[in-house]
Amino acid sequence: MDLINKKRLWKTINDLASITVENQPWTRRSFTAKYNEGREWLKNQMIDIGLEVKVDEASNVIGRLIGTEPNLPPIVIGSHTDTVPNGGRFDGIAGVLAGLEIVRALTENNISTRHTIEIVDFTAEEPSEYGLSTVGSRAWSGNLTEEMLLYTNPDGQSLADAISYAGGDPAHIKQCKREKGSIALYLELHIEQGPVLLKRNANIGVVTGIVGIQRYKVIVDGLPNHSGTTPMDMRNDALTAASEMTLALESVANRKYDQPVVGTVGVFNNFPNASNVIPGRVEFTVEIRSISEEAIDAVGSEFLSQVKNIALKRDVIVKTENVSRSGSIVISDEIKQLLSDSSNSITNKVIELPSGAGHDANQMSLLAPVGMIFIPCKAGRSHCPEEWAEKEDLYLGTKVLLNAVLAFSEKSNKS
Repeated sequence: MDLINKKRLWKTINDLASITVENQPWTRRSFTAKYNEGREWLKNQMIDIGLEVKVDEASNVIGRLIGTEPNLPPIVIGSHTDTVPNGGRFDGIAGVLAGLEIVRALTENNISTRHTIEIVDFTAEEPSEYGLSTVGSRAWSGNLTEEMLLYTNPDGQSLADAISYAGGDPAHIKQCKREKGSIALYLELHIEQGPVLLKRNANIGVVTGIVGIQRYKVIVDGLPNHSGTTPMDMRNDALTAASEMTLALESVANRKYDQPVVGTVGVFNNFPNASNVIPGRVEFTVEIRSISEEAIDAVGSEFLSQVKNIALKRDVIVKTENVSRSGSIVISDEIKQLLSDSSNSITNKVIELPSGAGHDANQMSLLAPVGMIFIPCKAGRSHCPEEWAEKEDLYLGTKVLLNAVLAFSEKSNKS
């Protein structure tokens, strides 16, 4: 029996994606009016199905379908509905709305599961204006600290204030922390955000592991001065120093490690940013990713060492701040087998692959067994308006997730 309604699933994806900043498709940044509007739409969808709906202290949106044995730990299906600026229609929301379609299918076909099923839209999975990502799932895992709540955006607003604006209660945020073992299984469907599935002609990717991510903020203070009257050998140029530091990161990340590593400077702000003024301050962010925690640490340590040397050589002052760390994870053989079996019952075009992107699953792995599947995206592109997933692939991926939920519930009944 085909339980998933392909047409309905596709409609919900497009309905939520259409809640976007005008003339900036597809933009729904966390802690904005459009973000709140999208989440109101989501809550109404959950209420229409008959789910128990709540917004927790970290402003995570949760819909619960109560199982026949409510005392069992729940199966959680989650992802996010925020986007990067000018992002895509599928990143994040495909995972949330696949979960929504699954509980719709179960309720309308009168199929019960022993475990309660929770559909979660985690707050601010994407890097926010406050310099932090996976905010909501961090709160669940206990990795959202008091210090992080004091992080500010460029306008000086704190992350705590932003969480309040999104419907949370940061003063009591510890109350939404989940304990290890309190969740039976966490599942997430996501577009691959890369070209591997397409190149290997696969419909489904069973994720084997997810990269860890280390982020730093670097502030370089030089001496602003007139660009025409200051000789080249008498400058304390913050921008040239920061540029050399950026190239140092590229060089260090290109070395050979036990696992591949990538290092990126994605935000770079120059002050006062005037054509006739020697830059006096530069602020930039550094991101290091790898499946290997040892490789992340090696790159980070060597980069910070080179930053100090460059600052000394160029006579500037440098300050580095450890912004956040998400540990890498390896998916267990048991959960990989569950997802492989669930996939192979639908299609024979199934492969295994690691995730080079971080996800809420990184934080959830501290609480429960996690499983993740990828579906293809056009040309492997993501985080851009051209991001695209086919209706059929969304449908197949949602069927895989439903199969996994039913199989896991049945297996736990026998064990």
